[in-house]
Amino acid sequence: MSDAIASESAPEKVVLTDEQLLARFQASKNPPPGSALLGFRMVAVNREAMTVEVAFDAKTDFCNPMRQIQGGYLCAMLDECMSVAGMVASDMTCVLPTLEMKTSFLRPGLPGPIRGIGRVIKYGRTIAFTEGELYDAEGRLLAKATATAIPTPFTKFKK
Repeated sequence: MSDAIASESAPEKVVLTDEQLLARFQASKNPPPGSALLGFRMVAVNREAMTVEVAFDAKTDFCNPMRQIQGGYLCAMLDECMSVAGMVASDMTCVLPTLEMKTSFLRPGLPGPIRGIGRVIKYGRTIAFTEGELYDAEGRLLAKATATAIPTPFTKFKK
């Protein structure tokens, strides 16, 4: 088969711009229940830098007896940031289940808006290294995390 015929029959990969990908996230009508619970909203995507910016709504329901956001919810927000950055880095072909995660809590999180940044440090065929940060409404760093994840094609989850 000639190269011309082979290239004509191969499906063309559609590459979305950062703005188109962001619009797709923002238009999603069926977010994962965990993301919806956290008040997840995609704010920015930069595929070249392998970063995302996310907004969360930290509800009073997430508070511990000291009226601060319980650390597990902050970990879930960080995990969302890092996982979505990994999905973006894969050109939306993979999910990135977390293998391990280390979190440092730097100041208490309070109910209200929280901004998250997720980034991929290294994306390989079988493993990815990610980082995440959470900031309060005043821009103060609340928590940081690093994680190791395993890129897994979406096709492995289709039934």
